[in-house]
Amino acid sequence: MDWNGTRVLLTGHTGFKGSWMSLWLHSLGARVTGLADGVPTDPSLYELARVGEVVDGITADVRDFPAVLDAVEAVRPEVVIHMAAQPFVRRSFREPRETYETNVMGTVNMLDAVRRAGDVRVALVVTSDKCYDNRELGRPFTEADPMGGRDPYSNSKGCAELVADAYRHSFFAGADTTRVATARAGNVIGGGDWGEDRLVRDIMAAAAAGEAIPIRNPTAVRPWQHVLNPLAGYLQLAAALWDDPRFEGGWNFGPALEDARPVSWITDRLTEMWPGDLRWEADPGPHPHEAQFLALDSTKAREELGWTPAWDLDEALRRIVEWYVALDAGADMRDVTLEQAGAYAAQTGALT
Repeated sequence: MDWNGTRVLLTGHTGFKGSWMSLWLHSLGARVTGLADGVPTDPSLYELARVGEVVDGITADVRDFPAVLDAVEAVRPEVVIHMAAQPFVRRSFREPRETYETNVMGTVNMLDAVRRAGDVRVALVVTSDKCYDNRELGRPFTEADPMGGRDPYSNSKGCAELVADAYRHSFFAGADTTRVATARAGNVIGGGDWGEDRLVRDIMAAAAAGEAIPIRNPTAVRPWQHVLNPLAGYLQLAAALWDDPRFEGGWNFGPALEDARPVSWITDRLTEMWPGDLRWEADPGPHPHEAQFLALDSTKAREELGWTPAWDLDEALRRIVEWYVALDAGADMRDVTLEQAGAYAAQTGALT
């Protein structure tokens, strides 16, 4: 598949992952239209990198079906990448209904708009590694594991997976219908993430303020990876789907198992790399329950798509430090972001 000239509708394009994806798709020559209900943080990568100058935007809420349908009919996308979400576990405890409305009904609305439009070739729904029923088994999840989730956020992502599966079997089973897949990634980190309760944001905020980093759950193990690792996987999956419907279904895009590290390890390593004094301390809480161990088995993506996470955790952390040092120095953050995406693409040879 050649992305050059391909019409792409990307929901959630103003968010952290969405901004990285918008810039990367634009650099590949895609004709990108974003859909979001606003810019979610201040500051934001979207504004710092001036994403709105290179990507057309539609202001709409994915919970508003008529607006979503109007957008799909106006853009007539060949590829839909649905990334819009309520992405925070702790917020889901405060706002459970809003979380389900966005993550579940937002997915229903997008897929139903695709169904009615009839000319979308590929629809990729991005969910989360937390979509699985986490019974603390102490092993990485495979795509065959059951959906679940015992907090509103995780459960809503499991529901979104079930929605996509139902639409695929009910409405997109024919030879000439939309090809639907879902993508599940681990704890994504990188420059430009100012989302609430994000570890890198908390570390960078503490660095700027000269304060200790408050760490909620230092022993929790997560599948950390640079944002470009799963985004490359999403693009490879969409391209494979374009050519062959056998790539439909669910896919894991997680880091190597050795990069599933405790929060305290990440914090210690970043404090070593940061060009200044940093220290952390445990935040006593109270905090809602979160699983202690979470990791993904990405054997399927490696063997069938040829995808591997090109940047290991140490390289991811080095690139994060590089990004924030450039920000502090007043660099053009669109250039910095695109330079990192270009370096990643050059290293893999898969997306140039």
